[in-house]
Amino acid sequence: MSFDYLLSILKPMLEGAQATIILFIVAIIVSIPLGFLLTLAVRSSIKPLAWLANTYIYVMRGTPLLLQLLFIVFGLPLIPVIGEYLVIDRFVAACLGFILNYAAYFAEIFRGGLLAIDKGQYEASKVLGLSRWHTMRHIVLPQMFRIALPAVANESVTLVKDTALLYAVAVPELLHFAQTAVNRDFTIVPFLLAGIIYLLITLCLTLFFKWLERRLRFD
Repeated sequence: MSFDYLLSILKPMLEGAQATIILFIVAIIVSIPLGFLLTLAVRSSIKPLAWLANTYIYVMRGTPLLLQLLFIVFGLPLIPVIGEYLVIDRFVAACLGFILNYAAYFAEIFRGGLLAIDKGQYEASKVLGLSRWHTMRHIVLPQMFRIALPAVANESVTLVKDTALLYAVAVPELLHFAQTAVNRDFTIVPFLLAGIIYLLITLCLTLFFKWLERRLRFD
């Protein structure tokens, strides 16, 4: 296999990897705070709000991400009367699907982090006269994030790999260009190259989270 051939297939695959990375960044930036808001909603004393949040998390975690993507991209436009107004760019639709799905998973991760904090710390905060906001900001949230960080890191790596599902909704990404090259050239080299690119992305992500864990540990 010539070096020129590798360069010829690498360029479009890197373009596909760019779409993969953009989707990951958008999904992670939006789904993490949305997941935390869902966690607060689940713990809310307002029963209808807590019920809605729990139902949402159950539905999003209980159905396949691929089904959700297909529904958003191809199903919403078929809804009577309003369907024509729900036709959106496929990449934007895919971003929406990933955000809604991963927010539910991050909500459960954060809920576990909150449950792991000793109740005595809440009581100690009251004794010290700290408000609920100060208790949450200075005591609860830092500990929750430290506890949840390994699970967040693992879920983030999973998110990178799940971006391959864009292929199923006809959004050009890394796997799309790899499959195109395989079908055209009858060689598995593009698949191997795609695997290497995915590994490099997840390696960078893993190193970042390890650095973040060390930083928080010493802080």
